[in-house]
Amino acid sequence: MQQKTMKNTIENKVKELLHHADININGNKPYDIQVHNKQFYSKIITGGSLALGESYMDKVWDCENLDTFFHKIITSDLKSKIKSINNLYYYLRAHIVNMQTKKGALNVIDQHYDLGNDLYEAFLDKRMLYTCGYWNDTAQNLEEAQEAKLDLSCKKLHLKPGMKVLEIGCGWGGFAKFAAEKYQVEVTGITISKNQKAYAEKVCKDLPVKILLQDYRDVEGQFDAIVVMGMVEHVGFKNYRTIFDVTSQCLKKDGLFLLHTIGDHFATPFGEPWSHKYIFPNSSLPSLTQLEKSSRKHFIIEDLQNFGGDYYYTLKAWHENFVKNWSSIEHNYDERFYRMWVYYLLSFAGSFKARKLQLWQIVLSKGELRSPIYKRVP
Repeated sequence: MQQKTMKNTIENKVKELLHHADININGNKPYDIQVHNKQFYSKIITGGSLALGESYMDKVWDCENLDTFFHKIITSDLKSKIKSINNLYYYLRAHIVNMQTKKGALNVIDQHYDLGNDLYEAFLDKRMLYTCGYWNDTAQNLEEAQEAKLDLSCKKLHLKPGMKVLEIGCGWGGFAKFAAEKYQVEVTGITISKNQKAYAEKVCKDLPVKILLQDYRDVEGQFDAIVVMGMVEHVGFKNYRTIFDVTSQCLKKDGLFLLHTIGDHFATPFGEPWSHKYIFPNSSLPSLTQLEKSSRKHFIIEDLQNFGGDYYYTLKAWHENFVKNWSSIEHNYDERFYRMWVYYLLSFAGSFKARKLQLWQIVLSKGELRSPIYKRVP
């Protein structure tokens, strides 16, 4: 009897918490959740956000509209009401250990970026860009939004034919190919993924592009412009000063540095436990304060743009492509993997829709520009 009473108390508490976010158990709204196993309630109370994601992967619950579910969870500040020992574990580990050493940095490559090019080809755009698109007034779809992002980035760097550009974290070569073709620059891209290096070399064949398998801490040379796009999220707060030291050494005195990164105004060094465990191990999102403090020794900020709202549309487009093309790749994965990626894409979409997460493009210089005033891109 006592055990039954305890279970009922836990169930009622979870229902009460969700109701605070306008979410009902087994309700009829698209963002209500359908619970298939009553273990759901104790899992959430004891395991927090990590258990929420794992129980979704295990088909304990479902939701028709996951991104709206997360938008409601975040805007109601429900997460702060559910504490978990998992959060403490990741917090302590991030403060005590540098998880993004050269060896540690390879974890996210093995667990995420090298899962298989077939996976990324199934949901990314034709250029294989795995960063936020720029949904300006003319962009009508993912392809156009990604091209608009590339063009915006090149214009912010004031690229001219013959310039030498360094891209740290070049992915599958999308930016390098675009910049070399459209702006006639020479690009050196670095990555620590063998799969990405091979792919990038193939798509950039016959262009003035060189792809190196190299950690950013080992980069040498002098460049007119530097791009770091979607990579600082994997650097870790203990290494922010190091990456600014490296980029300062490699950037010519009158050069420009474009930093494109997801950020969180209230950044935590360990990130969200579920995504930390299953999607981006050892990652952490920076705050503007952290980036400014770490860069001020070498750089001044010339321009800052936030188009984090655009990441919602990018993630929704990725999710649509992933679901549409799943049948062509499912033989290489399983249903739990499918549910994990749906949860990943839509939970992040909800976070950006709620504006908990941001997307910053920051242009930095050493204060010795070609013209006295940095010309912003309209």
